[in-house]
Amino acid sequence: MGGTTGAEPVRQQRADARRNVAAILDAAVLCLTEHPDASLADIAQAAGVGRVTLYGHFKSRAELLDAVLIRTMAEADAVLDAVDTAGEPAAALTRLVEASWQIVHRFRSVYRAAGRELPPERFHDSHDRVRRRLQTIIERGRRAGVFRTDVTAKWLTAATVGLMHAAAEESAAGRLAPHDAPLFISAIVLAALTAPGAPVPAVRR
Repeated sequence: MGGTTGAEPVRQQRADARRNVAAILDAAVLCLTEHPDASLADIAQAAGVGRVTLYGHFKSRAELLDAVLIRTMAEADAVLDAVDTAGEPAAALTRLVEASWQIVHRFRSVYRAAGRELPPERFHDSHDRVRRRLQTIIERGRRAGVFRTDVTAKWLTAATVGLMHAAAEESAAGRLAPHDAPLFISAIVLAALTAPGAPVPAVRR
């Protein structure tokens, strides 16, 4: 004798929930990219769900921002995985800076919103994988005698990340053209990292 069990409705509910979460995260990235102060009501409307549904998945704006941060950093990892970081350290660092800038520029409003509402350590931890990529190249350059060793690799990495975020703020304020930023960032970073007395590598477009 045929019939259905309770498993099918449960599977449907789970599928619906996954679709709702994906729609909410997509809408959150879009809304926050356009306006870092976008409200949960704005995001729910853009996602095509009610506020009750949104709150059913994310209990607060901070919880939603944390999920958005995880989503954007996963996208960043996928982009940076494709970057060739082998070979001469200065050239490898320039390629990684250029790819990282595209991510920082694209998601700068999302990061601004997350930085305002999430604990500093959570925001810092979310960037660990990006920092590790930079630090790996910097440490390789130090071993090769290309990059300076009078300050720590961790500090050089932090300074590089900080410069990219500063460039994003300048770009948002209209004081730095986005297409110029990778060149400017790389020029300053290489000047800061080059071992004392060694010639600073030229950065080419």
